[in-house]
Order: sequence, then C-alpha cells, then structure tokens
Amino acid sequence: MFNLFAKRAAAPDATAIGHEELERALSDGACAIVDVREPDEYAAGHIPGALNLPMSRFDARQLPAGKPVVLVCRSGGRSANALRQTLAAGRSDVRHYAAGTLGWRERGGQVVR
Repeated sequence: MFNLFAKRAAAPDATAIGHEELERALSDGACAIVDVREPDEYAAGHIPGALNLPMSRFDARQLPAGKPVVLVCRSGGRSANALRQTLAAGRSDVRHYAAGTLGWRERGGQVVR
C-alpha cells in the first residue's frame, strides 16, 4: 500500500503533498481527503471522495480517523490554515494539497458535483 508519509522528511515542505503523490494515494485508498471550502464551492465541483468540512466551522476533531488525511481548498490558503489548526490540536497524520481544487483541475484531475 502507498505510504503517504514515506518521503515526508525529505520534502522541502513536509506538510504539502504533490499532485502525483495525491493521485497515487487516492488510487490506493491510502488517505481520506477533506475539502475545507464552503458548501456552495464544494457542490460546484470537488475531488471524488472528498468529505466537506467547511473552514468557517472547521474542527480538527471532526476529521476522519483510521488513515492519513489530505486537506484541500480552492488554492491552498484555507487548507494550510486548517492544517495548522490540526497540527496544533495534536494530529500529525495530515497534509495539505497546496495546489487546491484549481490546481487539481488544471492538471486534469476529475471533479464531481
């Protein structure tokens, strides 16, 4: 199974995940993906399988358990904020996709509505 944190220590930004790495983790079922955009943004198109936990009422305790979590938003700002909150709450098996949903689409990633 794909290990989401295998290269973490060597990465320039150990809290971010790249596109290919995210594709592989999703393909292997190695992570849960959480979209922190607001419900209307999420409904307009999100990464398949993403759970919506809006930043406006984000609580790190509501993140799925049992596998690493990747946070995503539109372009990386809100997911970075959610990541900081999550790390401060003591959870370490979390990263964020800095390219966001915009970057996902630009790289050919599918979205669902």
